[in-house]
Formats: sequence, structure tokens, C-alpha cells
Amino acid sequence: MSTQAQHGYTPEEYLALERRAPCKSEYYAGEISALAGASRWHNLIVANVIGESRSQLKGRPATVYPSTMRLKVNSTGLYTYPDVAVVCGEPQFEDAQQDTLLNPTLIVEVLAESTEAYDRGGKFAHYRKLDSLLGYVLIAQAKPHIEHHARQPDNRWLLEEADTLSATLYLPSIDCRLSLAEVYDKVESISR
Repeated sequence: MSTQAQHGYTPEEYLALERRAPCKSEYYAGEISALAGASRWHNLIVANVIGESRSQLKGRPATVYPSTMRLKVNSTGLYTYPDVAVVCGEPQFEDAQQDTLLNPTLIVEVLAESTEAYDRGGKFAHYRKLDSLLGYVLIAQAKPHIEHHARQPDNRWLLEEADTLSATLYLPSIDCRLSLAEVYDKVESISR
């Protein structure tokens, strides 16, 4: 998740600092927490997911954003940077800067040992408050394993998992398929 937190900031102060900062930070309940860097494999998986998603969404009214796009969960006040965010339809932003997304359709997080518990627990609890969010994908780094949580019409979340390189997950929220072989292409750290 993050490193040492700084306390007592308003959302406005956070945004003013963040927009000038050389490094990304997360904000929640007055605390600003610097985000740790990502491994080579983490970055490669993110790039593979963005490439696969973008190619399938080409010509459709959807946009894929990398981890440099800040996201705000309005109902909880969390500002964070998901690894990948996809918006179907018109993106909505917090202000004219258009650097804080409000309406993701799908969010992807690549799990790291230091962030896995947060990504599965507290962060997903925040994300579930986004009315626009229809899918949440968690991708392991050390082995081929992807979890897809899909919001159901009754607001429950249905889990589907895939754990072989020959598997493909369908993401109905963006009408795309995620091939594990493509997601893990050139990722040498996974146990096969």
C-alpha cells in the first residue's frame, strides 16, 4: 500500500501537494501516504493488461488508464492510484484538471506481498462503494492466478478465478477477454 503517513490534511491540501509532487501518494481521512515503487514483473503485467484491454476496446467508447491516473471514491474520500482503470462511456473527473477519475467501470490491481491484504480488503471495500464499478481484477505476480470479482444486479459480487496459462477470463463489464498467457507474457518470475 504505502509508506509513512502524514496527518491532518484536507482533500484540497492533498490535491495541491500531489499535483506538484515527484512521487504518487494516497489520501484518506486526512492522511497522505507515499506509495511504494513497483517491481519489474508488476510493471510488465500492468503493461500487458493495458495492451490487451486497449486492443480489444479499440473503436469502442471506452478508455484504459494506467496507474498514473488518480481515482477518487467520492463516498469514502479515498484518493488512490489503481494499476489499471477502464471507463466505458464518458469519463467523469473531479475538476477541470481532469487528473482525478470518478467513474471507473473496471479496476485492475496487481498484487504485491506488501499490498495484497489491503488490495483484497480495505481498498476493495472502498472500491465497492463506486456505483460505476462493475468489475475488480486481482492479478498475482508469483504464479499464474487471476481473480475477477463481478458486481451482480443485486449488488453482490461473484468471484471467478483462473490459474493456468491456457485459461482466459471473460470480463463482462468491458466485454473483453483476458488471456493469462498474454497477461504473463515475458514474466519470468512466475512458477509455471
